[in-house]
Amino acid sequence: MSATGTIDRPLTHDPQKQAPMTSSAGEPFGSATPVFSPAAAHTARQNRTREMQLIPEAMARAHMHERQREADAERQAVRLVAARRMQRRAERVSLRARRALAMAVMH
Repeated sequence: MSATGTIDRPLTHDPQKQAPMTSSAGEPFGSATPVFSPAAAHTARQNRTREMQLIPEAMARAHMHERQREADAERQAVRLVAARRMQRRAERVSLRARRALAMAVMH
């Protein structure tokens, strides 16, 4: 019995024994993966596995970089608000001192 496999139920789960995907006439050139020998499949699988394992690490690094940037922006905003508050307080103290000096000079 010569049963052919489907995508959902492949004939075998061993990638080295599966037929390589080839492009049909309707697909543009270069859309399908190139055909390579089964001997090179192990190396390609190793590279893919290494690249796939590094994707979450790269995503975590980008996520932490974004969080660091947000924290820096938040700290800068808090410093700006505090500086404006201190400036207003200093202006009020200066005005109060000016008034006290004016009152002392007038008496």
